[in-house]
Amino acid sequence: MSAPSTTPALPDVHQLDVAEAAARLGVEPATGLSTREVTERAAAFGPNRLAEPARRPEWLKFLDQFRNWLIGILLIAAVVAGAIGDIKDALVITVVLQINAVLGYLQERRAERSLEALRRMLVPTARVRRDGAERIVEADTLVPGDVVLLEAGDRVPADGRLTVAESVEVAEAALTGESQPVAKSTAATGPVPLAERTGMLFMNTAVTRGRAEMVVTATGMRTQLGAIAEALRTGPEPASPLQVQLDSLGRRLALLSGLAVALYALVALVEGESLADIALRAVALAVAAIPEGLPAVLALTLALGVHRMARRGAIVKRLASVESLGAATVVCSDKTGTLTLNEMTVRALWTAGRLHEVTGEGYGTRGTVRGAEGRAGRLLDAVLPFALCNDARLTGDGYVGDPTEASLVVLAAKAGMDADGLRAELPRTGELPFDAATKFMATFHTDPDGGTRVHVKGAVDVLLERCAEILTADGVRPLDAAQRAGVLAVTAELGGSGLRVLGAATALTDGPPDPTALPPLTLVSVAGIADPPRPQARDAMALCRSAGVAVKMVTGDHADTAAAIARELDIAGAVVTGAELDRMTEEELAARIDGIGVFARVAPEHKVVIVRALSNRGHIVAMTGDGVNDAAALRAAHIGVAMGRAGTDVAKEAADVVLTDDDFSTIVRAVREGRAIYDNIVKFVRFQLATNIGAILTLLGASLAGLPAPLTAAQLLWINIIMDGPPAMALAVDPARDDVMRHPPRDPAERILDARRLMAITRAGAVMALGTVGLLALARDRVGTDTALTMAFTTFVLFQLFNSLCARADDGPLLGRHQLRNRTLWLCLAGMLAIQVVAVHVAWARTVFGTVPLDAGQWALCLATAATVVPVELAARAVRRLVRRG
Repeated sequence: MSAPSTTPALPDVHQLDVAEAAARLGVEPATGLSTREVTERAAAFGPNRLAEPARRPEWLKFLDQFRNWLIGILLIAAVVAGAIGDIKDALVITVVLQINAVLGYLQERRAERSLEALRRMLVPTARVRRDGAERIVEADTLVPGDVVLLEAGDRVPADGRLTVAESVEVAEAALTGESQPVAKSTAATGPVPLAERTGMLFMNTAVTRGRAEMVVTATGMRTQLGAIAEALRTGPEPASPLQVQLDSLGRRLALLSGLAVALYALVALVEGESLADIALRAVALAVAAIPEGLPAVLALTLALGVHRMARRGAIVKRLASVESLGAATVVCSDKTGTLTLNEMTVRALWTAGRLHEVTGEGYGTRGTVRGAEGRAGRLLDAVLPFALCNDARLTGDGYVGDPTEASLVVLAAKAGMDADGLRAELPRTGELPFDAATKFMATFHTDPDGGTRVHVKGAVDVLLERCAEILTADGVRPLDAAQRAGVLAVTAELGGSGLRVLGAATALTDGPPDPTALPPLTLVSVAGIADPPRPQARDAMALCRSAGVAVKMVTGDHADTAAAIARELDIAGAVVTGAELDRMTEEELAARIDGIGVFARVAPEHKVVIVRALSNRGHIVAMTGDGVNDAAALRAAHIGVAMGRAGTDVAKEAADVVLTDDDFSTIVRAVREGRAIYDNIVKFVRFQLATNIGAILTLLGASLAGLPAPLTAAQLLWINIIMDGPPAMALAVDPARDDVMRHPPRDPAERILDARRLMAITRAGAVMALGTVGLLALARDRVGTDTALTMAFTTFVLFQLFNSLCARADDGPLLGRHQLRNRTLWLCLAGMLAIQVVAVHVAWARTVFGTVPLDAGQWALCLATAATVVPVELAARAVRRLVRRG
C-alpha cells in the first residue's frame, strides 16, 4: 500500500469506519506495514517522541555560574582591589572566579549526562504487527499506519484508530479530565469533542481493561499529547527536599559568617590595619566561610549514585528518591518475579480425581504428564481450556505474554497439544479478559459439533461458584458438596506446597456468546504452578534483617502458596488475607502490622491500605508493583518500585524506581546505595564546613592575639577553591562502608548536621585555628614574619588532608579497609600536597600567594601540627564510646 500523505495529523479519522481509516493510513490491519514502508514513513514523520524542553546554550550555562550573590561579592572585591592598586589580588580573584565557574559548569554537565543516560535506559516498547508477524519494538520507532496490539496495563504509545476492541476501557484523565475509565469500541463517531471519540486511543493514556488493536494515526508532537507538550517544553525542574534543606543551611551559614566577618573587621580596625586590607580580607573570608559549592556537589553526588544504581539494575527516575531509599524501614514486595524467578512451570495437574506430576523445566516443551498414559483423550479435555483461554505464545527464545499463561501453553505441549494450531482451528468469537475483580478469564469459540463452547480459567474458588458439573473418572457428573470439598482440599494441598493454583472449566451453549452472563460450567482440571524463589533472594533477606529493614510479602496468590514461599525465604510474621484486611479498622491494622509478614489474596486497593498503616506507624515504605492498579500504591509509598520486565507502563510511570531485572536483591542493593549516598553527602558537608569554620576562627584568633593575618585574600580564595573542587568530588564517589547494612535505618527526621556532627565540625575548626595561630606565634620570633606566615598558610592547607580522613567516618578507624578503597580521594589529596609545594617553592606562585620557601624541618613541623586533628578526633570518639557504654 502507499504511504499516507505527510500531513500533521488526520483530524477526522474518528469519523471514519475501520476499513476507510485503514485505507487512509495505507495499511492492511491483518498484516501491518512492511519494513520498507516503516523506513519510508520514519523518514517522513520522524521519531515518535515528544520534543524535549528547550535547552539553554552551553555558553549561557557557563554564564549562569556567575549568577550568584556570592560571586557578585567576589566581583566587587576584585573591583575594590584594583581600585586601591592591589593588581595582584584583583587578578587572583578574577582567575579564581573563572576556575569556580569552570568547576561548577563541569559538575553540572556531568550530572546532566548521567541523567540523560538514565532517560535513554527507560525506553518504552510497543507490541506491533509488521510484515504479518508480531514483534516488540521501541515505541519511538512507531509510524502512522503501524498496527499496535494492546492489553490491560499497557500505556498507549501513540494516537490511533481502534480496529479491534474486546471489552476495552481506557483511563484518559490525564488528557480529558474524565475521572472514570472510558469504554471504547471500533464504531465511528461524528464530529464530537476529544473526550467522546470512543473509537480512538491517545498517546500516554492507559488501557485498564480488555484487549485492543489500533492503527497509528499520529506520532510524536502531532499527537493530542504533543499539542499539550508544546506548551510545557520549558520550565525549571523543582529542587529536591534535600537540596532545599541544604540551601537553607547555606543561607544560615551566610548569616553566621557575616556576623563573624563583622567581628573580624571590628577587631582588625582596633588593631590598626588599613581599611583596604580589612575590606579585601573580609570579603575573601566571607566567601571562604560559605560552602557555595554545596548544591553543585550535591547534584553530582546524587547523579553519580543514580548512575551506579542504573548499572546494577535500579533506574531511579527522581533524584529526590535516592535519599529516601537509604532511610527505608520496610520493603513491601510482590512475590511473583521479584522474590521468585518468574519462570512458571506447571508441576502438578489434577483432573478426573487424580493428581499427576508434570515433568520438565521452564518454558521448554520437553516433559510429560506422568500417570496419564492411556488417558490421552481425557487429558486433552482437561488441558484444552488452558490452551485456548490463553493469550501467551511461545517463541524460539522464550515467550510473549504472561508467564503463567506461557506455562499453561507448555503444559498443553507436554500433553501432545499444539496450542497455536488449535487457536487457528478454533478462533475466538468473543472473550472476557482477566479482571482483578472477577479473577477469571473466558473465551468463546464455535464448537465443531454446533453451538458455542466457553473456556474459562481462573481462581479455583471463583470457578467452583460458577460450576454445576465436574469431570470425573466416570465422565461428567453433577458437582456435589463432597466433590466440591475434595477440589478445595486438593487446592489447599497444592497451595501448601508452594504452588500457584489455577482451575479450568468449560461449557457448551446453544446461542451466540453472551459476555454478560456465563452459563453453568464444568470443572475439568486444576493446575499447580511453581515459581521457585530466586537463589539470591534468601541472601537479600538476611541482609535486610541485619540492616533493620523489614520485608513484607504482598501478593494476590493463595495464602498457603504465599506462606510456603515465605517459609523458604525466612520471612517472619503472620499471614493475613485481603478478606481479613477488609474486616479490620485502620487502627487495628496499624496495631498489628509490624507482626504481619505476608499479605495474601490482596487486591490492588489493599496495597494502599497497607502503605497507609505502615506510614502511620512511622515507617518509610518502599512498595513494589507491576500492574495498572498498583499505581495508587506506588504513589502512596515513600518509594514506589516498578518491575522493568513484567511491569506495565502505568506502573513504571507511577514509580520512583524501575528494576530492570525484576529482582528483589536489586532493591536491597538500591537501599545500600541510598545509604552510601547519604553518607557521602554528610562527609562532604562535614569536610567543607570544618574548613570554613576553621578559616573564620583562624583569622579571628590571630586578630585577637595581635598577630598579623595568617591568610591573605588570595590564600583564602585558594583554600576555598581547592576545598570545593577535587576533594569534594572525590568524597562524592566514596564507596559504601562495609557495615552500612549492619545498622538500622536512620531516623527520617534526622538533620544532616545534628548536634554530634556540629560539635565535631566545631571541634575540628577549633583545632585548625589553634594549630595555625599557635604555629604562627611560635615561628614569628624564630624564623621571621614572612616565613612564619608561609608556615601558617601551609599548615592550614595540610590540615585539610587530615580533616578529610576525619570527615569520612563518624565512628570507627580512620584508615580501615573502606577508607583505603577510594583511590580518587588519595590522588586528590596527593595533588593538593603537590600544588601546595608549588605555591611555596615556585617563583611565579610565590609572587601570587605571597609565600617564601620552607626547608624540610619547617615542612615537617607544619605536617606534624596539621596531624593533631587526628588524635583529637580519635580521643573524642573514644570518650563517646565510653559514655555510650556507661
